[in-house]
Amino acid sequence: MNTRLFRLMGLFLPALLALLPAVPRAEPGPRWARPAASEAEDASNARVIVKYRADAALMRALSARDTAPARPQHAAALSQRLALPLADGPALGARMQALRGRGLSSTQLAARLAAQPDVEWAVPDLRRRLLALPNDPYFGDNLGGGVTPTAGQWYLRAPTASTVSAVNAVGAWDFTIGSPALTVAVLDTGVRFDHPDLAGKLLPGYDFINDLTTANDGNGRDADASDPGDWSNAGECDAGEPASSSSWHGTQVAGLIGAASDNGQGIAGTARNVKILPVRVLGRCGGYDSDILAGMRWAAGLSADPVPNPNPARILNMSLGSSGPCLASYRDTVAELNAAGIVVVIAGGNATGLAVSTPANCAGAVAVAGVRHTGTKVGYSNVGPEMTLAAPAGNCVNTSGACLYPLLTTTNSGSTAPASNIYSDSFNYSVGTSFAAPIVAGTVALMMSLDPTLTPARAKATLQATVRPFPASGADAAVVACRAPTAAEQLECYCTTTTCGAGLLDAAAAVAKVRADGAPAPTVLISVSSAAPTAGASVTLGSAGTVAGAGRTIVAYQWSITAGSALAAFSGPTDQASATLVTSAAGNVTVQLTVTDSLGASSAATTTIAIAAAPVTPVTPSGGSGGGGGGAVSFAWLIGLAAALLLLRRDASIKR
Repeated sequence: MNTRLFRLMGLFLPALLALLPAVPRAEPGPRWARPAASEAEDASNARVIVKYRADAALMRALSARDTAPARPQHAAALSQRLALPLADGPALGARMQALRGRGLSSTQLAARLAAQPDVEWAVPDLRRRLLALPNDPYFGDNLGGGVTPTAGQWYLRAPTASTVSAVNAVGAWDFTIGSPALTVAVLDTGVRFDHPDLAGKLLPGYDFINDLTTANDGNGRDADASDPGDWSNAGECDAGEPASSSSWHGTQVAGLIGAASDNGQGIAGTARNVKILPVRVLGRCGGYDSDILAGMRWAAGLSADPVPNPNPARILNMSLGSSGPCLASYRDTVAELNAAGIVVVIAGGNATGLAVSTPANCAGAVAVAGVRHTGTKVGYSNVGPEMTLAAPAGNCVNTSGACLYPLLTTTNSGSTAPASNIYSDSFNYSVGTSFAAPIVAGTVALMMSLDPTLTPARAKATLQATVRPFPASGADAAVVACRAPTAAEQLECYCTTTTCGAGLLDAAAAVAKVRADGAPAPTVLISVSSAAPTAGASVTLGSAGTVAGAGRTIVAYQWSITAGSALAAFSGPTDQASATLVTSAAGNVTVQLTVTDSLGASSAATTTIAIAAAPVTPVTPSGGSGGGGGGAVSFAWLIGLAAALLLLRRDASIKR
């Protein structure tokens, strides 16, 4: 079992480019991808992360001592108990710490510790690798004289027939460009603080790398989160692995999240106004879990070890990982972060269609799959039910020459030591799920800028509720639907909701929903033309006095009868600002008006109309138009009778 070095998520084999045309095309993978194989774990130098039970004797003894440290350091006690030379590593919480051992492997020490009654779980402290070592003039199309992709920052604009997966950050910017009070942590290789497109966007951060060889900066943990480069010599990280240049990976991720915008240079970031907190956890050949976990908790403000974090992040971006299940150490830490209101966005991995990488496969994480510009799964992206949604990861389409659809971002030109600060382009391109994740993290930052009370669960649900559906056609004839992950690779395929997440990220829709959900509902007032209509009369219903919130308008009306529908009915349209109700019988009728504003917020009001009976029509005497006899004697009939009697009296007088 390999427990020392963890592999780069997503080696993309160049040989796949030579597959027969009948096979779905392979996409160029991350340029700096590592080999899939890794050397065996060190048989005599163990690194383990352990969590103690809350009621453990060790924890009770720790809390009972007046001089006890505020964190577990139990190497001495366990060393005596197990008769092993153990040393304390960093504390990772109230009941979790790293341990070092001599004379056995990490797997062996983890197994022996897990059997102790004081221990809730113990796992090897493994190494993780980069997922991809893969007015702003580069934002538009056809710029840069052939070096910058002709599509520019296509992935941030509204989708088109050719760029189906574009996320429409431009539409989200109509609501917010991000709050400078909101912080996104980038757990990565550190950043180049001197890059001009990150000026004013970076907070100090911290370097959590303990191992000097991994750190590559001459020291261990310190307050300098700058990236010295992560280059490696041939065979240094793994036997047979070629030498590699520095990736400047953290600088690339930071630029995609929050590069300065409207500054007349370079690119625009997804969340243009938020702050970036660099947390250095990866260096030469990757980084160990103990450093990553410590960095996660510190970034969120859950730990003050080794120093307090004055700028806790609400969102963590982790473009790192490896194959395997979600270990207990990451499971518990992600759960702790979620409980504290922290959203953890993690790249789903670049292992060419294999299972979702860890820690992206941990419950509570926002796992991001990668898609091509046309919306199909990009060849190198992993798949699986743990994916939350998909975002553009960059692809080239062509197999030679300039890359057509990479993701432009900030980087450095140095192969080993830092050199000129530049931008990735058509030849030094950025592709990988490493770069899909920060677009999602930037979108969450926009959402939280509008509603700082947004919980991780609601943020994730909102992202999924506002996605655009995956396309099911438009690719080459050989492209089929993505299948559940197995040990076999799969290249370009049509995403499904069980393989790539709920759908394609729609930044504008997600931000609009947050705005609508948090906005005051419209105020609805109903006017009635007659307060007491009689049966058979028509009543005009109006909406005068109905208003939307500031900056919004009423865009939809809907009238309905909620009670007494047998007594009245609408005559004419029911989706206008007014409506006509025709009554037919006496009784009470309740009418409802529902309105929707321009942000999608809805509200309703009702009114009850009392319909009186129609007046009784008098019955006419016999011989009248109604026919039949009987009934009351009318006044006109009495007048006629009186006139007839007068005539008779006059005739009688004449005869005398």
